[in-house]
Amino acid sequence: MKRTMTLNLTEAEMSAVEQMCEQKGLSKTALVRQSLRLYKSVDDRLSRGDKVFVESADKSEKAELMVL
Repeated sequence: MKRTMTLNLTEAEMSAVEQMCEQKGLSKTALVRQSLRLYKSVDDRLSRGDKVFVESADKSEKAELMVL
């Protein structure tokens, strides 16, 4: 069963959503669903006490992802 949700965004937030949709070829709904899956995955790892890192393509830089 699917449910509907209304979301109010600022102009800047909506612009970011629209830009990401265009870049990735996704609908707004698909982008939100993908974002929720990613956030849930990261949150599950952080809840277990794991650390999440972002690494540059050439592996010269590495930074811990901090979720507020």
